[in-house]
Amino acid sequence: MRLVSIASGSSGNCIYMGTDTTHILIDAGISTKRIETGLAALGIKGGELSGILITHEHSDHIGGLRVFSKRHEIPIYTTKETYEGILSSRSVGALPGGLHREIVPDEAFCIGDMTITPFSICHDAANPCAFRVDAKGASAAVVTDLGNYSQYTVNHLLGLDAVLLEANHDVRMLETGPYPYYLKKRIMGNEGHLSNDSAGRLLGELLHDGFQKALLGHLSKENNFADLAYETVRLEITEGENAYQGTDFDIAVADRNLMSEIIYI
Repeated sequence: MRLVSIASGSSGNCIYMGTDTTHILIDAGISTKRIETGLAALGIKGGELSGILITHEHSDHIGGLRVFSKRHEIPIYTTKETYEGILSSRSVGALPGGLHREIVPDEAFCIGDMTITPFSICHDAANPCAFRVDAKGASAAVVTDLGNYSQYTVNHLLGLDAVLLEANHDVRMLETGPYPYYLKKRIMGNEGHLSNDSAGRLLGELLHDGFQKALLGHLSKENNFADLAYETVRLEITEGENAYQGTDFDIAVADRNLMSEIIYI
């Protein structure tokens, strides 16, 4: 299985996951041109996708969905509430009929040779989900846009080989930065975004001897730096209540505008 961030950040998100026979996107928050360019770099055409999984209806996750889905007629997997939110979004509007596939948190479903488990996350959207994907003995997850996490979250992520995990902001930068108070409160709230520190603590709970790769994503342009996210997460692992050091595992940071390396698991 492969995992690649085509784009990950507060301005747009699109993640590819695939096997030899099944290809999916998680979110389509960038232009169709950028999506197709990213897929082409992986040797995949848009029409070869088996599905598009949407985490929630915010514009940075659905901005390119209407044009891309209309062009390629790819099934769209979302919760009922998320789909209703997409249809009412000014940035998307009408979608091609017959493409929606309703999903329910904690009810696994299959696309080709992939088993996908959606699970609920704490975010200020209608009924948002993160996704765990298992295929051919490998497992990976994409977990962004959550203000906090619980044992429920951890339980869905145990035994992973790789994860793309939100490390949205540095708390100090956000507190002292230019954002208005209401926006700072939203981001740091229980339905906002995961800080670097929280991402490090969550990752520390997921590590095991067989873990391969963590890709930190959805970084804020205004309230974070790649090096800061990387070092903070590593420090949290080292100082956390686990058996590992921050240098024991491969950790990288996804760029908001550039494709990440291909993670093979």
